[in-house]
Amino acid sequence: MKLYSHPLSGHAHRAFLFISLAGIDAEIVDIDLAGGEHKKPAFLALNPFGQIPVLDDNGLVLADSNAILVYLAKKHAPDWLPEDAVGAAAVQRWLSVAAGEIAYGPAAARLVTVFGASFDTEEVIGRAHRILALIDAELAGKAWIAVDRPTIADVALYSYIARAPEGNVDRFRYGNVSAWLKRMEALPGFRPFQKTAIGIPDAA
Repeated sequence: MKLYSHPLSGHAHRAFLFISLAGIDAEIVDIDLAGGEHKKPAFLALNPFGQIPVLDDNGLVLADSNAILVYLAKKHAPDWLPEDAVGAAAVQRWLSVAAGEIAYGPAAARLVTVFGASFDTEEVIGRAHRILALIDAELAGKAWIAVDRPTIADVALYSYIARAPEGNVDRFRYGNVSAWLKRMEALPGFRPFQKTAIGIPDAA
């Protein structure tokens, strides 16, 4: 199994983190985004969208970070994806948040500072605070976001929330989020998302 990745991609870190948490044996192949490797024919043959991560499981090629999480959980770590209707729906809800509000909030804010994206800074930081406030409220009295144990929903949300300060998003005002991040980071097999020196200090 190979995961095509990049150390500064939060989407790629989701897949990398879950591979480590689930104890899955995989080769990590770093793609040179700055050099445009993701736009070259060899990579586009794997993913015509030209995006990472991409998983190659002995010839089964799968793109999209959340799809990769679902696939790996179903195949290797079923405890991370509930089978019951309520639990499965709760996980799906937060996978959608990861692909939507997280992508357009803290992830977009970080894209501005780390990669020079041309988003409206005030707008994306405002979006980040709106979704962090909602997640903080959701975590009141709860250890995990979807059900009573960690799931791929927690993994999908983790990376861009953890590195939100790199996008000048002060996540430290959200106490429930901070406690949840610490629980994630205490899980066996946890692997951190590479830090940069950009943004506000990564400390409370």
